[in-house]
Amino acid sequence: MRRLLVIITIVLCMAGTMATALAASGVTRIKDVAKVQGVRSNQLVGYGLVAGLNGTGDSDKTLQTMQSLSSMLKTFGVAVNAAQMKAKNVAAVMVTAQLPAFVKPGDTIDITVSSMGDAKNLQGGMLLQTPLRAANGQVYAVGQGPVSTGGFSAAGGGSSQSKNFPTVGMTPNGAIVERDVATQIVNNGTITLALSQPDFTTANRISGAIDSRFGRISAARDPGTVTVNVPSEYGDNIVGFIADLEELSINPDNIAKIIINERTGTIVMGSNVSIDEVAVAQGGLSIRISKAQEVSQPSPLSGGSTVVNSNTAVDVKEERANVMVLPATANVGDVVNALNAIGATPRDIISILQAMKAAGALHADLQII
Repeated sequence: MRRLLVIITIVLCMAGTMATALAASGVTRIKDVAKVQGVRSNQLVGYGLVAGLNGTGDSDKTLQTMQSLSSMLKTFGVAVNAAQMKAKNVAAVMVTAQLPAFVKPGDTIDITVSSMGDAKNLQGGMLLQTPLRAANGQVYAVGQGPVSTGGFSAAGGGSSQSKNFPTVGMTPNGAIVERDVATQIVNNGTITLALSQPDFTTANRISGAIDSRFGRISAARDPGTVTVNVPSEYGDNIVGFIADLEELSINPDNIAKIIINERTGTIVMGSNVSIDEVAVAQGGLSIRISKAQEVSQPSPLSGGSTVVNSNTAVDVKEERANVMVLPATANVGDVVNALNAIGATPRDIISILQAMKAAGALHADLQII
């Protein structure tokens, strides 16, 4: 009976240790750390006009607006001299959009409208039909619709108030896709997975997880790429095969890193940060210099004159330094608790971490942003 209790205790301890290890390593899906190469979005851009503004459009000094308006009117059979036009209700804009993968003709996408001239506000304007082109010069979508800036700008009596940027607006579902982009995800029977954060260990673990599920069909080509051969049984079901791949669980690995934002005093540490045994002293030295004016009066009937003297006092105060030995550890919680125990502020911790890195006691990549 006693032997059985000992065995049960050992099993429970091992289960607890395994659960802790899995929690620390962060089990995740392949879908969250890698993507299928070839699945990507494309940028679109176009030049257009926003009409219907309440006197907040471009001035007559903005030549491109006047020329564009004149050219557009000519297409409707209206001949107008651009030099004689004064259209404060119109603004020249650049229209940008992201064309997602696998969109089809007739789908709608969001567009962003940005003023190019001296327009003060695009709120309430209507974007006129604007072709949106890709880098190859081909038109993939056409945008048109009301512009919403999500802000305001008001002025009067020599003062002004504004919120957000009223010269940039959005038109949700404002562009209609006219043609799709050919997306090739299988090349000679092979799918390529691209890692979001290239890492040798993570790439090897992804390949191992795939081989454990489907057999030896994958290979880690480099830290950022894993190639996968499509099994014959999935030849007519590529979508199902990729879905099964993305659902496989792995333990991604990352280098030990500490991110420091000196402007805000923010410190973010990874779970695999470790330190060697090191002694840390934290204290402060403050120096205060005060200056006082004193008046010196001469004795009566002495014939002297009143003199103003400056007395300077220097006060030096040094706080008692807190010295603590940080033991060698591989737990980021121990590092934080030890630094908090000596009363270090976030600014102090930043300086301490930089000094520990310089001393070679901190085993992590220290990145300051």
